[in-house]
Amino acid sequence: MKDIKVLGPGCKRCQTTQEMVEAAAKDLGLDVTVEKVTDYAEMAKYGIASTPGIVIDGKVVHAGGLPKGEDLKRWLQA
Repeated sequence: MKDIKVLGPGCKRCQTTQEMVEAAAKDLGLDVTVEKVTDYAEMAKYGIASTPGIVIDGKVVHAGGLPKGEDLKRWLQA
């Protein structure tokens, strides 16, 4: 099971990113847990300066703006 964190203050882009992550995981048939991280101190631990950010299994894979669908699927399969 992959542990995914979506980092952001709760803006529309962050919500959309979380929905995209969940949809991509479902399309791939993957079992994932998605956690929303809104605490700025917690986000700072990952070195995220712009949101939304995506962390998969402790590794930052994306920061700033909406991710591309094909990138999401590639990150989830890695």
